[in-house]
Amino acid sequence: MRLEFLADGPAVVVENTERTLVVADLHFGIESDLARHGWHFSSRSIERMQRVARLVDRTKPDRLLLLGDVKQSVPFTTRQEWRELPEVLAALRARVPILVVPGNHDPGIERFLGVDELAEKTGVVVDGVGYLHGHTLPGPCLAGQLVLVGHHHPLAAVQDEVGCALRAPAYLMGEVDDACLGLPPVATPTRVLFVPAFNELAGYDVRKIVADPFSPISRCLKRETVEILLADGTLLGPIEALEPMTGAAP
Repeated sequence: MRLEFLADGPAVVVENTERTLVVADLHFGIESDLARHGWHFSSRSIERMQRVARLVDRTKPDRLLLLGDVKQSVPFTTRQEWRELPEVLAALRARVPILVVPGNHDPGIERFLGVDELAEKTGVVVDGVGYLHGHTLPGPCLAGQLVLVGHHHPLAAVQDEVGCALRAPAYLMGEVDDACLGLPPVATPTRVLFVPAFNELAGYDVRKIVADPFSPISRCLKRETVEILLADGTLLGPIEALEPMTGAAP
């Protein structure tokens, strides 16, 4: 099994016997949600879809796996989502078969998908690799697997001695405590790879994900195994390698 990290996503291609392009947390319709809170942006849904489409055309996967939070609004579907999601999803499925592992922002997403395009919210194993959005406990099928997880929007914040700072999408990799998650005992440790959000407006400091966990998966991480990678797959090292940034926002 091989992972190909795509910095211009961020996204990752998982290659085993097949090639799966994995994209997490698109949050189509986020602009109308932000507008209700006083932040006004023109819709970027078509541009976001075109970015995914370019990755599909370049990497030529056997499937496109959307790792949850395809849409933004909960619990209802907004006018923006009703207007844009059919066009966006039709453009993607015209290029490649799609599979959605639903997230906490995806109530009603089934209206826009075929029966064979929607996986269980507790996760799925595809071509020997597990996939889970991350807001729920994982299903027993994920025990002992490498599991790609969305939901957390990991972002690395790095600062040098003179104050130059980098804030960029990142991957968080580590082992989880199977008993903590209620998974059946297996010989191989269950490993997780937190995939950064594809939506350019989303991001959350990886140090906060570990220090102040907010999901079943992050609460059951074995901290001593956690490593951070940049969007291109460059290894930054253990979580301790990221020094606190004074006054940094989450």
